[in-house]
Parts: sequence; structure tokens; C-alpha cells
Amino acid sequence: MKEMEKGYVRVYTGNGQGKTTAAFGLVLRALCSGKTAYIGQFVKNEPYNETHITRFCKRVTVEQLGTGCFIEREPEKIDVEAAQAALQHVAQIMANGVYDLVVLDELCIALHYGLIPVQDVIAAIRARDEKTEVVITGRYAPQELIDEAHLVTDMREVKHYYQAGVLSRDGFDH
Repeated sequence: MKEMEKGYVRVYTGNGQGKTTAAFGLVLRALCSGKTAYIGQFVKNEPYNETHITRFCKRVTVEQLGTGCFIEREPEKIDVEAAQAALQHVAQIMANGVYDLVVLDELCIALHYGLIPVQDVIAAIRARDEKTEVVITGRYAPQELIDEAHLVTDMREVKHYYQAGVLSRDGFDH
């Protein structure tokens, strides 16, 4: 397969804001070029504003595969089961080649909390259709995933208005 036709693996990680935003920006770029996209959100289960993209374009699918935010609590058995089922689901999606772009949003968080083994994620990536581009987002990307990826962006927080007491703003931060 020609290098320009091959699907690559991207990881957007780091403690700065913008990982999901960057992934959705790539989705928009792909959609505007006539491609199809799938977004599987591993931790989220609330309708954040970005999920409304399906109202404007029929060539994108968004699924929320998580049980909700467990960052302030210990993950429970249901969180582990949901993450493992989600990985099986997205592995099939990546392998069937129906979508040009597959975004695995907050997958690194699921890995960080031990909900799924990184080796299972790497196996799913390696089994994907060769034309499928994959984007994985979330803080704490493990080194094994970074080594597997073709492109890694580490978003580093330099300054944030949250520190001045400005809370999450509708349409800009969620």
C-alpha cells in the first residue's frame, strides 16, 4: 500500500487542554474532504457539545461507551466491564474498514486507571484495516502506546484561566 493511502495512528496526550478538541478538528477536516468518521468516547457518558456534530453531518457516528467520570472515585467493576466491551466494539469497527477515521476519545484515561490492558489496545490497532486512521486521546498515554503510534502530540498546560477561577464555559470548554 502506498504511504499516502495508509492509515496512521495518532496519540494526543498531556495535561493541557485541547486533546479532544484537536481530535474533533481532525474529524471535521476528514468530513469536509468526503471521508467518514467514528468517535468512541471511553469515559464520557454525558452529551457534551461536541457530540452534536452528528446533527450537522451524517458521515460521522459518535458513541459514548463509558459509565461516566470516575476520576474522583475508584473505578468499579462496571467501569472495567464497560471499557473492555468498548474496546471489543471499537476493535471490530477499526477492523471492518467502514470508517476512514476512528477516534478513541479518553482511551488513555481508561488505560491509566487499569480498565483495559495496553497490549489489548495495541493488538486492536494492529488488526485495524490498513486504510483506517486512528486517533487516541487522553492524559497519561503509556509508553507502549506512544511507541506504537506514528504521530504523538503532548499538549502541555502553560497557563489556564481555571487557575483564576473561571469555570468551564459552554461552547468553549465543553
